[in-house]
Amino acid sequence: MNLKNPSLDELDLVLGLCRNGSLSACALSMGVSTAYVSKRLAQLEQRLGLKLFHRTTRSLALTEVGETFVEWGQRVLDSSQDLMDALSAERSVPQGLLRVCSSSGYGHSRVAPALSELVKQYPALEVQLELIDRPIDLLTEGFHLDIRLGETSEPDLICRHISGNQRILCASPSYLKSAPELKELADLQNHACLVIRERDQQPGRWVLQGPRGEETVRVRGAMASNSGESVRQWIVDGHGVGLRSVWDAAPFLRSKKLVRVLPKYFQEANVYAVYPSRLASSARLRVCVEFLAVRLCE
Repeated sequence: MNLKNPSLDELDLVLGLCRNGSLSACALSMGVSTAYVSKRLAQLEQRLGLKLFHRTTRSLALTEVGETFVEWGQRVLDSSQDLMDALSAERSVPQGLLRVCSSSGYGHSRVAPALSELVKQYPALEVQLELIDRPIDLLTEGFHLDIRLGETSEPDLICRHISGNQRILCASPSYLKSAPELKELADLQNHACLVIRERDQQPGRWVLQGPRGEETVRVRGAMASNSGESVRQWIVDGHGVGLRSVWDAAPFLRSKKLVRVLPKYFQEANVYAVYPSRLASSARLRVCVEFLAVRLCE
């Protein structure tokens, strides 16, 4: 049988379905209708004479042949982009798709504006940014670049330092007026602490650097969130002590809406660009990382 090779768009569609796990989620990420995605998949499977996914009403699971399709499809897409990178390097004009992820607070406040400037400077780039407050597996989730707070020790990933950052302990003056004494790290156990699930730490357990080196304290409080902006607002509103990045807390410290407490303690949370080692020679990635290394240090 003489089969027509799948197009790059079809390969991208199948990999998108694999990443998103459902027709509707994939359609949402592509900005098209679920019916369109379903039709494209059905047409591809019919032409190949192969079933790539087991379908239920809510999810998709790769068949055995689908797993082979995705494995080789990713290689083909990578090779195609490598070709464009090579051409871009020759022309000194980076182009192509960059899938970037970051945490919601830092991504919204710092990464998104920087990427806006990047695309203005290099209009041949296509950038997709996703803000995700959970650990990311770059290799399986299809991202090219993760701008994260905190180092990584994952294999097959390159981790480049972008800028310095620390998390510090803050509270509002109104909270401190009626709160228990706060002189030692252990005193936090007697305070309302506003907990957020950061990518690089466990909720309810703060590990900080202090005069005696690294110390750990268990904290608790009546309010918690996966949104850094919400927690910061709760700290300002006087609900307790919180651990926030310097870049996030600085404007509120200057306006005296927040006060730094236990100033000898901090948590390292430097900013890193993390990307798969196979993309080390990518022109579009190199330009993006070098641009962010300058822009995010400002």
